[in-house]
Order: sequence, then C-alpha cells, then structure tokens
Amino acid sequence: MATISSKHFPSFKSNLPSMAGKTVVITGTTSGTGKVAAHTVAELGAKVLVLNRASDRSSAAFNELSSAFPDADLHAVECDLQSFASVKAAAARVGELCTEGVNVLANNAGVMALGDEATGDGFDVQMQTNHLSHFLLTRELMPLLEKAAGASGEARVVNHSSVARMSPSKTLRGEYLEAKGGDFGGDGSGVENMMFRGPRWVRYNQSKLANAAFTAALHQRLQDKGSSVKALVAHPGLANTHLQQTSVKEGGMGSAFTGFFMRFSQSSEDGAMGLISCMCLPEAQSGQFYGPGSSNFAMKGKAEPFALESFYDNPTTRDLLWQKSEEAIGGEFAV
Repeated sequence: MATISSKHFPSFKSNLPSMAGKTVVITGTTSGTGKVAAHTVAELGAKVLVLNRASDRSSAAFNELSSAFPDADLHAVECDLQSFASVKAAAARVGELCTEGVNVLANNAGVMALGDEATGDGFDVQMQTNHLSHFLLTRELMPLLEKAAGASGEARVVNHSSVARMSPSKTLRGEYLEAKGGDFGGDGSGVENMMFRGPRWVRYNQSKLANAAFTAALHQRLQDKGSSVKALVAHPGLANTHLQQTSVKEGGMGSAFTGFFMRFSQSSEDGAMGLISCMCLPEAQSGQFYGPGSSNFAMKGKAEPFALESFYDNPTTRDLLWQKSEEAIGGEFAV
C-alpha cells in the first residue's frame, strides 16, 4: 500500500499538553493508531503500558518505542484479547505495575473482516477481540481508574470504534455477543467482501457498534454514580493501518480494490488524532465521540468532537450491551 503523508498530525501534536505524572494503558500498539498513540504519550512524559499478544511484531514494536524514548517509563504486558484468561492475567500484571492507579485506559486493539471463527472461549473472534475482552479489561482495571481519578480529579476510558458502526446495520443484535462463534454466516463471497458487505462485515459492524454502545452505557453508569472517570470513544476515519493488510491476507478484502480504495485514506498519524484527543485533551468530556471532520461519517480530516448517537445511546441498546457482555465474561461489572 502506498505511503500516505500526515496532513494534520504535526500541528496537532505540537499543541498537546504534557502527560507527565500520568499512567496510560493502551492495547494494540504494534502498528497503526495504537503505535502512534503509544509514541505520542511517551513523548509527552506519561508512564506507558502497552498490552499486546506475544509475537515478534510486538517485541519489535516495544523495542522501537524504548529506543525512541530511552528515558521513558515503559512496560510491555502480554495480553491476548482472544482469551479471557489472558486478559485477567494482564490486568493483574497492570495492577502490580501501577499501584498509583491508571489515568487512561485506551481500548484500541482491533481486528477487521476475519473469518467466521470462534475463540477458545467460544465467541466470534472479532467480537471478543474488539469488544468483549475490552469490556472485561475495563472491569478489571476500574478500581485503578477510580484510584487515579480520586488522586488527580479524573481518569479516562477510551474506546475505539469505526464508521463501520453505522453499516450495514445500526441495530445491535444480542446474538453476536453470545458464545456462538463460527456460526455467524460464514465468510461470504469475494464480491461481497470487496463491497464491504456479507457476513464478515456484519460481524465487524456489530463489534464496532458494540464499542460505541459500551461507551454510552459506561458513560451513563459513571454519571449516575457521580464518578470522576470519563468514558469517551473515537474513530479513525479511513486510516492507512495494518488492519487493511491483515484483512486482505485473511480474505476479507480484495488486494487490487483495497490498493485503489486506500489511495483516498489518511495516514495512521492523522487517523490517531481522535484517539489521542480522547486520551489527552483537557477539554474532552465524558460522553463525547472524536473523529475526523465535521460529520460523524467523515473519512478524513482534523479530529473534532460530536455527541454520542441515538441508535446506540438509548436505554434498550445500553442495557442489552451490558447484560450480554456481563453474561459473556461470566460476571457482573458493577460500576
């Protein structure tokens, strides 16, 4: 894929506040927006914990981060989002490393348009990776977030959604949050996948819709409690990241069409501005959604805030998301 130059990120980064004294936990930092976010907050002075599945890629990415910022307080924690046991172990390790609390949890990691496969826990691989394991991680780290909020006045949970939350459906379907992985319609045809339709993309849509609905539900519960922990969500627009390469490799996107389509994308740095805005900007408020451009469907441009959308920010969807997610992780998430 062609290299895309960053249009807005350099000026955006130059205006970010210091993150010195803050502890930031980020999932999925081997490439793309997560890698950009990790490098950015490390440069801004934060203590940074990166959570990734063990691999040569994740080791190389952490070595690159450490080399770029040799004086930073950096930690790599193994976390396989396709395993609830691994997520719990990672959360326990974070607790050992962060007795001071966690100021920012960025639930960034994601996969896209993968095959109709079940994780070892029985759930759709996209739903567990993109949402359910982040729901569990957030539950496990909430005491540390509340501790940091009590000490500094606030803490943040940032979820990463997508324009795919809006297509092909705006209705969250409870069955996609159930342990029925491998039984959600198969892998679709080449034509369907090329047009971002078919069962692979429905599963991706449901996982990204779940990210947004989780934010809405968490925001509402935190507000009702009077908590100083904020819940925010971002989307990267059409950003040139490793997601597309993986989707092509797994058969979810055609290589020729993807190569043409991605000519209209923005860089991973520009795509990370929404995520980093939620993580860092003092003015970012709980219940806000940051994404490129002036509309909630914009594919590129400066990150701007907009309100959560009614098709998932409603009592029925919020309660469905919470109930099914609790059932999936096998326990209550009491905010």
